[in-house]
Amino acid sequence: MSISTVSRALNDRPDASDTTREKVRKAASDLGYFANHSGRSLRSGVTGSVGFVIQTSHSLTGQGDTFFMAVFDGMQSVLSRHQLDLIALLCPATDDPTEYVRRIVSRGFVDGLVISHTRKVDPRIPLLASRDVPFVALGRSDTDAGHAWIDLDFEAMAQRTIDRFVAQGHSRIAVALQRDVNFSRIFLASAKRAIEGHAMTLDPELVFHSSASEGGGYTVARKLLTSAERPTAIAVSSEAMITGIYRGLVEAGCKPGRDIAIIGRDSSTTQFLTPRLTSFHVNLHDLGVALGEALLALMPAYRNDYPLGVVRRLFATRFIQGESDRYAPRS
Repeated sequence: MSISTVSRALNDRPDASDTTREKVRKAASDLGYFANHSGRSLRSGVTGSVGFVIQTSHSLTGQGDTFFMAVFDGMQSVLSRHQLDLIALLCPATDDPTEYVRRIVSRGFVDGLVISHTRKVDPRIPLLASRDVPFVALGRSDTDAGHAWIDLDFEAMAQRTIDRFVAQGHSRIAVALQRDVNFSRIFLASAKRAIEGHAMTLDPELVFHSSASEGGGYTVARKLLTSAERPTAIAVSSEAMITGIYRGLVEAGCKPGRDIAIIGRDSSTTQFLTPRLTSFHVNLHDLGVALGEALLALMPAYRNDYPLGVVRRLFATRFIQGESDRYAPRS
């Protein structure tokens, strides 16, 4: 057979008969032949892959954080409908995030991107927009290129947390935040507004920034305990800090749910804490599905299947009542 006939058969072209396709496939199987996808990509301009950029460091990924794995699972469930592959692109904390994305785009081995760890001013956004790369941001930014984004509803989480603490009589309220990400700024601003709505102010000494990790949470707990006037409640924006905060408090004889009230975001590990965490639950699989569909809506080959336009969505959380927000210190 000619090269063109074999190519049509292997690519399921309608102008190749069933008999020809069967013969070619059998020959390919006998010879152990697999298509060169790099060559196909060069010819078609389509790689069949999308990328998900996350920042990595030991503090972010070395302690069993499963947030992104659950999101990947949901996103891949969408991509697999179209035989698309998801590639995790790990940007080291020592690299410049914008230069990393520039390098990824220049190499052209993905058809679309999801970026995470968005910042207040994020140069990656105009870079991707200028290169006409389909992309979705997991998180908002003040940098706006008319792009698609999905973010958790941090305003609602902060408001409900503060309202609950104030209703329970708390006035010394601390806030624990992940450093260098925009959602921390959103959460903090919302917490301040909520506190001011109750005719109070948030003490700047009770705002703690650290890495999104158990070690970061442990550091927050130790700093909190050295405050001249300890807070009686703490709102935690990052689920990765919770276990470390519990440990740091307990080691110092300060029991969550008795000596200090805690409300945070749950994770696969917080379910094992005692007392049970009062928390906001995020369905990470569904979040991944939403990201996948939002990205496909921007890719020319799939727009008709996902007529969503440019998605800009606040992803809701579910409040779960536990025991950690109780407060009854021993005299």
